[in-house]
Amino acid sequence: MRPLPLLLLLLLLLFSGCDAAAPPADTLFQLPAPRNLKVHLYNAQQALSWEPVSLHNDTRPVVYQVQYKYSTSSTWYDVNKKDSRVDCTNLTGTECNFTANSLLEGFPRHFNISLRVRAKLGDLVSAWVKAPWFEHYRNATIGPPEDIWVTPEEGSLIIRFSSPFDVPASVAFFLYYVYYWEKAGIKQVTRPFRSNFITLNDLKPLRVYCFQVKAELFLAKENISRPGHLSNISCSETTVDASTKLQQVILISMGTFLLLSVVVGACLFLVLKYRGLVKYWFHSPPSIPSQIEEYLKDPAQPILDALDKDSSPKDDAWDSVSVVSFPENKQEDIRQSTLNQSTDPSHQPVEGGP
Repeated sequence: MRPLPLLLLLLLLLFSGCDAAAPPADTLFQLPAPRNLKVHLYNAQQALSWEPVSLHNDTRPVVYQVQYKYSTSSTWYDVNKKDSRVDCTNLTGTECNFTANSLLEGFPRHFNISLRVRAKLGDLVSAWVKAPWFEHYRNATIGPPEDIWVTPEEGSLIIRFSSPFDVPASVAFFLYYVYYWEKAGIKQVTRPFRSNFITLNDLKPLRVYCFQVKAELFLAKENISRPGHLSNISCSETTVDASTKLQQVILISMGTFLLLSVVVGACLFLVLKYRGLVKYWFHSPPSIPSQIEEYLKDPAQPILDALDKDSSPKDDAWDSVSVVSFPENKQEDIRQSTLNQSTDPSHQPVEGGP
């Protein structure tokens, strides 16, 4: 019966020796752990961020190490160039971006991913801090469709766009909605559709319509969806067909003709009613004869000489005029003879008569 207490005593000594050899809990991790880990999932983007670790008594830079694992595995792996094509083993910043450029696809979007990070300073390390696990398709924020452009048609709008990001059809797909309304009108929404374009029909011609596009992500094999954000508001004016254009041209021409007719009729009426006033307005003012104007310019010149100077010598071509009566049968001959004599410069009229 005595060996049993001896055995217990040996076990107690063994465990007390192990406890004495184990370092205190405070010496296991000599650095504060990073805090407020956040997983950023927007469209195809994947990133992990955290708050920096600050040390008051050490000016050396703190670096950070990030690891990941899948839900089906118990092993953690470093996020390095070999496995992830991005190196987050000795980061001086506080973010590990798994999709830093278009060549990086990040983690598989239909896998459950766990992440953890710790701080390092020389031989000193902090405790690992885990971020909440995520599955990209379940947790990502879906942005609006991109590259939206519109083509106005006859009473319709053709809207084209691209998906927020590429998804394999066997795993997931997008459904789209278009919210549209006439400016200052009631908002309407289309039925969900999968194509990257839609034609809004039955719109009023020559009206401005505004619209927004939204995408919603659906998992093909699961009853799970992720609604997206609305795009910015875009506006465009619809056009008209050929018959409507012809009608507008005819109406504009008739309206212009009627307007001109009214204006011309009104002007004619005013001219006839105020004829005297119009004649007074458009009557040229009296002018001074040129001889008087020259005299006023040079008063030393005699006015009578100025008038005689410009008088025509044709006014004194005849000294007197005699009226002679003849029978009717001789009037034509006398008139012809008189005309011939008047053209003869040597002919002088005779005063009086026989």
